[in-house]
This record gives sequence, C-alpha cells and structure tokens, in this order.
Amino acid sequence: MSAMRNRTKENFPMVLLTLLSIVQALALELIWSHVREADHLFEASLLATVSWVQIAATLLGLVLIWVVYASNAMRFRWVPATSDSVYPFVIGIMEFMLVETLDPGESGRWMMLMALIFGTMVLVSHRTMKRARADGDNAAFFDRYRPATLRDFIPQISIVAAMALVGLFVQVTNIAGTLVLLAVSATFGILAWQFHVTASFWRRTVIEEPGS
Repeated sequence: MSAMRNRTKENFPMVLLTLLSIVQALALELIWSHVREADHLFEASLLATVSWVQIAATLLGLVLIWVVYASNAMRFRWVPATSDSVYPFVIGIMEFMLVETLDPGESGRWMMLMALIFGTMVLVSHRTMKRARADGDNAAFFDRYRPATLRDFIPQISIVAAMALVGLFVQVTNIAGTLVLLAVSATFGILAWQFHVTASFWRRTVIEEPGS
C-alpha cells in the first residue's frame, strides 16, 4: 500500500496538468472562434472596447487558473481524492460558459460567472493546500506557515461578493456604455492583482532563499 500511495503521489501531478491543459486548450479555441466571428470587435466603438477588455480578462483568468494549478503541482505532493480529478472538468465547464457570455450585452452574466470561477479556484486551492499540509513530504514548507483561517480569506470573499453583486446589478438594470466598461475593467484589474499575488507567493516560496 505504501508503494501504491507513493506512486499515486508522484504520478498525479502529471495526470492533473495533462487533463487541465486539454480543458484550457478547448477554452482557448472557443475564445479564438469568438474573436473570428464577432465582427463588432474590429470597429472603432465603445462596444468593441468593452468586448476586448472582456476577452483580455477571460484570457488572463485562464492563465491564472493554469498558474495556480501548475505551481501547486510543482511545489507539493499529496495523496489525491477523487474530487481532485473532477475539479478540472467543473472548472472547464464554467470556462466554456464564460466564453459563451463574451458579449457586451451579457456583461452581467459574464461578471457573475467570473466571480463563480474565482471563488471555485480559491476553494480548490485551499483544499489542495490542506491535503498537502497533511502530508509529511511538504513539512519543510508548511512548518513556516500557520494554517489558514476564515479571516485569511476575507479579501477573496469580498472580491467574489463584489463581482457577483456588480454583475447582478448590470444584468438586472441592463446598463451599457461607460459604466459597463468600468465594471469589466475593474474585473480585469482584480485578476491582474491576483496574478501578482500568486507570482509573489511563488517567488517567496521557491525562488527566494529563506531569510533573504
């Protein structure tokens, strides 16, 4: 059993990233098809600007999902649960739904879906960290950090709630124009901030020497 356990821990990251890469490739193909078919993207208008910001934010979201998964898989080893193999499919379905709402008239639904994906990734990452902390192979890392509490997730919870509420407001009121552009741009800014946080955490835990 010990040999099987070790084999699972060693092989699962490769299986996980292979599965996720297939899902991400399909999502990117859907985005490319949308860009080719949406004629309004190539007009000089506010509508086109909103659409391009949405597309940029969606691409950044896909990259962020990959970075989170890949960095965890490279840093840690854990005994996976069945749910660990299911999460990429769930996230993939949400990504496909997100791409389907890449239209200024669907900005509210797009923001709510982005909030759902953001929240799901926070949950998945936290569950991964809990499993990794429970494995002695990762003790050198987790001994330096206390277990996360609900208070540590207040920024992420606030972001998800704000994105969902703004998306609901946009959807219900059917507002358009500059206000939608501001809302979509704020979503892009949030994703960029989270990417910065993720990159900084990677640098602190892998690249920088302890005590530097």
